[in-house]
Amino acid sequence: MPQLPTKGSKVLLKGMRYSELEKWVQSHGFRPGQALMLWKRLYGDNIWAHQSNELEGLNKDFKNMLSENAEFKALSLKEIFTASDGTKKNILIDCEPHRRLQILFKLEDGLVIETVVIPCESGRNTVCVSSQVGCAMNCQFCFTGRMGLTRHLTAAEIVEQAVFARRLLTSEVGSITNVVFMGMGEPFHNIDNVIKAADIMVHEQGLHFSPRKVTVSTSGLVPQLRRFLKVSNCALAVSLNATTDEVRNWIMPINRKYKLDLLLQTLREELRFKHNYKVLFEYVMLAGVNDSIEDARRLVNLVEGIPCKINLISFNPHCGSQFRPTSEEKMIEFRNLLAEAGCIVFLRLSRGDDQMAACGQLGKPGPIRAPVLRVPEKFRTAIEVPA
Repeated sequence: MPQLPTKGSKVLLKGMRYSELEKWVQSHGFRPGQALMLWKRLYGDNIWAHQSNELEGLNKDFKNMLSENAEFKALSLKEIFTASDGTKKNILIDCEPHRRLQILFKLEDGLVIETVVIPCESGRNTVCVSSQVGCAMNCQFCFTGRMGLTRHLTAAEIVEQAVFARRLLTSEVGSITNVVFMGMGEPFHNIDNVIKAADIMVHEQGLHFSPRKVTVSTSGLVPQLRRFLKVSNCALAVSLNATTDEVRNWIMPINRKYKLDLLLQTLREELRFKHNYKVLFEYVMLAGVNDSIEDARRLVNLVEGIPCKINLISFNPHCGSQFRPTSEEKMIEFRNLLAEAGCIVFLRLSRGDDQMAACGQLGKPGPIRAPVLRVPEKFRTAIEVPA
């Protein structure tokens, strides 16, 4: 049997795929049917068990074995914040939220991660999970990127965020239907644990999220992106945010390794083998940096031949940020140009920023921060450059 995830001396249940759990249960002398019953109580049946005394219907010997050898929880709840609904109603927004719920979890080593639940009147309730403590990508507009990377999350720590969201909030907001890997971290920098966590989330006897409703986002790590598209049926989002290498090299340093042409050509090649599959391009709009009419026209040309949707996102300012959000009027103009060119495009205005729970605002940088990169001369008047 391969090395199993542990917490102390015990096996961590939520770090195992179903096939691994089944083999582990059998190794302790119990039949495979017990593994299925356990799996359903960990992830389904509105139980989401966190301890052995919540395992109704399982025999006493099996529960005793679990108490001695297994750990149910990979995280502990630290705090929940509610962000007021600051979203302006606008017909271009496809979902009107109730409020955004920010959950802080404490890890076994004392580190803290953040998860966000985004309820929606349409019934499409989304949990936004973190995949790392911090992030190594140093995207210049992202608050999490200021933290640098502390460590990867395990598959169990990722899965547990979705389990906790359902356990804590289903009765309040309704079923959690969607997962987005858009919290703290670059998911493809932690590709093994992210793929494993996604596999656990979509298992039909457990959490049973639809693969098309589990979206993994990346800043553009091309080899991992290619691997993901080959092995996973989950949805893909690519954080694009620029239409030239000059701008993307600056605001997203990963572009210095994987240029726009390589990233987009890889998508064209790999998506030929995916049936009825569209990539979601995320485009955070930064005033005077990537929001010109020329940018809109270039964007149309860049995505040509790629089955896709484009999500225009309002930048959420944060402490120390150099950037300013594009005005709503200009965002609508940008959106209309894309739509007129035949693109499928959505407009997402800011939500949750009063509690630092919005896109690009998660985390808490420490005294040592990732470097602020030199601003290209032509953009120095567009942003707030420190003296």
